[in-house]
Amino acid sequence: MKDFKFKINGNLYEVSVGAIEDSMAEVIVNGQTHRVEVLSEVEAPKPKPVISPAAKPKATEPAVAKTVAEPKAAGKGKPVMSPLPGLILEMKVKEGDIVKKGDILLVMEAMKMENNILTEFDGTISSVKVSKGQAVMQNDVLVEIA
Repeated sequence: MKDFKFKINGNLYEVSVGAIEDSMAEVIVNGQTHRVEVLSEVEAPKPKPVISPAAKPKATEPAVAKTVAEPKAAGKGKPVMSPLPGLILEMKVKEGDIVKKGDILLVMEAMKMENNILTEFDGTISSVKVSKGQAVMQNDVLVEIA
């Protein structure tokens, strides 16, 4: 078993990766055991070459769209946190929208299921911290409601 500590968006995760058999692995995240499918091995990144100022740079490659948005600074309002890791499929609200307890804020895919994330209180959306297509971890702030 190999142990890791990850800090993602300010949250600490202790992860142990157990035996990998065929395409299945046992992973323990913060004490919770999960059986996960291994899609592929990721190679360690190769160091970037150092280009001296006199060297002529190569032609640039086309820019690739970024699928994970950078975390935004904390705003004002009560945070609505992600209950588990997943992928944002659809945003139902935007900044300035008025919401009532039980309204759907967004749709998130987690463990191959679509989950409606609901508000637990009335208010106005003061800040949207995620966007469609973004991957989130458990306890990441999704929106803030004032």
